[in-house]
Amino acid sequence: MDPLDRSPGLRIELHGLAARHPAAAAGAPPALHPLTLSIAPGEQVAVIGPSGAGKTTLLQALACALKPAAGSLRLDGVDPWALPVRELQRLRGRLFLAPQTPPLPPRQRVITAVLAARLPAQSLWTSLRSLLYPNDIGAAHTALMRFDLAHKLWERVDRLSGGERQRVGLARSLLAPAALWLVDEPLSALDPTRARQAVDTLIQTSAERGATLVTTLHQVDVATRFPRVIGLRDGVLAFDLPGAQLTRERLAQLYAQHEHELTGPAPAPELTPPAAPVPVSLVCR
Repeated sequence: MDPLDRSPGLRIELHGLAARHPAAAAGAPPALHPLTLSIAPGEQVAVIGPSGAGKTTLLQALACALKPAAGSLRLDGVDPWALPVRELQRLRGRLFLAPQTPPLPPRQRVITAVLAARLPAQSLWTSLRSLLYPNDIGAAHTALMRFDLAHKLWERVDRLSGGERQRVGLARSLLAPAALWLVDEPLSALDPTRARQAVDTLIQTSAERGATLVTTLHQVDVATRFPRVIGLRDGVLAFDLPGAQLTRERLAQLYAQHEHELTGPAPAPELTPPAAPVPVSLVCR
């Protein structure tokens, strides 16, 4: 089956889930306090809250990268941490985690970086062959086009600006054979116009694919574009409501004493790194 065919997203169920931040020291208190909620298959959800709210920790727990400190996580009714190692790896193959800073090898071509999203559904031979001879140039071009990056298809990653790298990371999600997309702070390096475009593309494409989408956001002005918004503060659920009901009053309560994060500094211009200098021939006499 084509990994881009529509397939049901994963159902998420949290029951009293507590988890520690990935960088927390041993014995540190949980960054995410006992949390109970459910997300239906194919639902699109934004998670917002001030720094230290537990957003990234929640995403890491959903990605089965963090074992719960308490409570339980179930994906389609299955406890990932009760599975044998091979079954857990297979389940992780149905998840796609896009970190805020995409792990893109600097000397890699953009087309290779984007097509790498398909690796979980490919054999070892196909994966190795694709490094030398990309096997679906059209799909990579289309995914990049959704983020206005089609012209960077054959560019090297280290020639991209920070915002362009972030958009390449998002383009990877469109090709991933995943039923659950977990996207962490995808807009931090994007201007408002590109941020809205990126969010709309993620929402529309996940709906077309039937994938479940959970995205953490600092840009609360675009959170209302999601059908559902979850607010976290100090690791505790502050609210869970439709995006249309996200009012200024609710945001003011959520970001009390963190008001600067509601606006924040404007993203830096997307400046492409300068090209390497051209060698000059010298003639010695």
